[in-house]
Amino acid sequence: MEKEPHQLAEEGKRAFAASHYAEAARLFEEASRGYNLGHDGLHAAEMDNNRSVALLKNNQPQQALDASRGTDKIFESHADATKQAMALGNQASALEALKRYEEALPLYERAAALFEKTGEKDMRALVLKSVAAIRLKQGKLSEAGMEMLGSLGAVEKPSLWQRFLKFLLRFKP
Repeated sequence: MEKEPHQLAEEGKRAFAASHYAEAARLFEEASRGYNLGHDGLHAAEMDNNRSVALLKNNQPQQALDASRGTDKIFESHADATKQAMALGNQASALEALKRYEEALPLYERAAALFEKTGEKDMRALVLKSVAAIRLKQGKLSEAGMEMLGSLGAVEKPSLWQRFLKFLLRFKP
């Protein structure tokens, strides 16, 4: 008996939680196919994004990029800015893993703007940290510091360490 897409999705989530990323990616792909057959593009896009994350965790960045490509447009067409931002972040993470930094940066920046719009401060902070990390890899220390300061300011309840870093980063050379 063939499983329903939602059953495959749940199995995929369990496999992911158990760090069985290849299995999770396979199950999310099957769930996506099932949702597409049922003309449910929104849930299919969610499964493609889940698959992208599992593939990234399994050190398969090109496949992760392929899995998430275009899903941001589906979420945008359904006016779901949070999921759109997550999809952009997934694509940017895959590009970053492929060392395609100049392509990753604008996607991270769009994701950060959408997270700000939706009030997802912690997600925005996470994305801004990724931007800062890329700037550091590129040797752009001043820009990295500004991005890091922005990411610290985005955290809703900063820890003592984050408040200290924020204090230090205010002093530019």
